[in-house]
Parts: sequence; structure tokens; C-alpha cells
Amino acid sequence: MIKKDKSKTTSFGFEKVTPEEKTEKVKNVFDSVATNYDLMNDLMSVGVHRLWKRYMMSQTDLRMGMKALDVAGGTGDIAALLRQQVGESGLVVMTDINASMLMEGRSRLLDSGKLKNIQLVQSDAENLPFEDDLFDCVTIAFGLRNITVKENALHSMFRVLKPGGKLLVLEFSKPNEFISPIYDIYSFNILPTLGEWVANDRESYQYLAESIRMHPGQNELKEMMIDTGFDRAEYNNLTGGVVALHIGYKD
Repeated sequence: MIKKDKSKTTSFGFEKVTPEEKTEKVKNVFDSVATNYDLMNDLMSVGVHRLWKRYMMSQTDLRMGMKALDVAGGTGDIAALLRQQVGESGLVVMTDINASMLMEGRSRLLDSGKLKNIQLVQSDAENLPFEDDLFDCVTIAFGLRNITVKENALHSMFRVLKPGGKLLVLEFSKPNEFISPIYDIYSFNILPTLGEWVANDRESYQYLAESIRMHPGQNELKEMMIDTGFDRAEYNNLTGGVVALHIGYKD
């Protein structure tokens, strides 16, 4: 596992900061956006994020009675979908490092009657507090790019997977050459403006746009998963590569 070296820097959007500073700054961003997170996701993606997540769900291979972990689970939408797959005889655990997001997720799951069989744990993805070889499937949707040391998180998720288990990483990626110019205009002009109009928070959504640009591309993330120990690592581009679903197995 890679230690957070205080002498080194990492990226917080386009800004270079220490690992400790990034962790704190990301916390502040999600404290700010928690209550408007789902609404902004719908506006930013014109609702397409729901289709991306449904596609990820179609790849879990989960059955009734299995155990699933959703890392950086935010407002709980993925956890609720996982619960449908494992049923009342199974178990879903949802983690998030951010207390504001976790409480927002708890409230939404409770209001919708979907909290049963879902355990909520506040946890750093780099140090998941679970025993080895526990989960049949681990998911993380639009959370990996916000983690300070991504390699640590991949190692942690690998450790808690059962042999034969599966990791699914849904994340913004590098769009193809036809989409990329339009996507850049949208990301750096329209997205922060939406954040300002709807959530009164231009700065946080400027960071989100920058964090997408700084996140490893498809092949780089695939190599990171292979280096972690995942077998049969692969990815599927969605919406021209705007988003990619990475899949890896613990064989």
C-alpha cells in the first residue's frame, strides 16, 4: 500500500496540493454538494447517469443471498439497486468517507423504504474496515477520481473481494476525438454555470470538471487494476468514452 507522503503533491482538479490537503478539500466539496447531488447529476448528464448505472448493474453477476459492497456510495442509489439483486437473504454494505453524503444517502434510502439489508459505514476507501475475502462484488461509481491515492483504494477493494469476486468501476473517462471538443466546452463552461445557478456553488462544480480531466484514461486505469492483481481486467466505453465501466476479477 502506498503511504501518503506529505512531501509529495497530488492533483485537486488542476491544483497541486499535498495528499492531506486533497482529502480535506474533497471533503469540503461534497459537504457543499450533498443536498443537491442527485439533482445536479440529472442536470449534468441529462439523466443519462441512470442508464450508465443500470448498465453497471447488469454486469454484477450477483444472485440472491450474496454480499455486495458499494464504495463511495453517496446518496445510496447504487446500494438500492444492489439490494434488489441480493434480496433479503443477502447483504449490501455502503461506504462513504464523507459524513454529509452518507447521511443524505441514509435519509433517501429510509424515505424510500430501501434501507433494510443495507449497512452504512463511514470509511476511507483506501482503508476499508472489512475482513479479507468477504464480498462477492464491489462497486464504485464516480468515486475513484476523488480518492487521494487510487492505488490504495484498488488494493483495499481487491483485499475484501472473495476469490472469484468482481470489481466494477464506473467513472468518467476520455471521450473519443469526435466528442472531446464539445465535451470540453460543456465541462468547463456549462457545468460550472449549472452549479452556480442550481446549487449556488460554481467552485465545487469547477473542481468536478477538472477532476474528470485529471483522472486516468481507460488504458491507464486498466493497467492500474492489473498491477493491483486483478485478472481479466477490461473496460467498456459508454457514450463515446465519456464514461467507462472497468471490470476486474479476483481469480
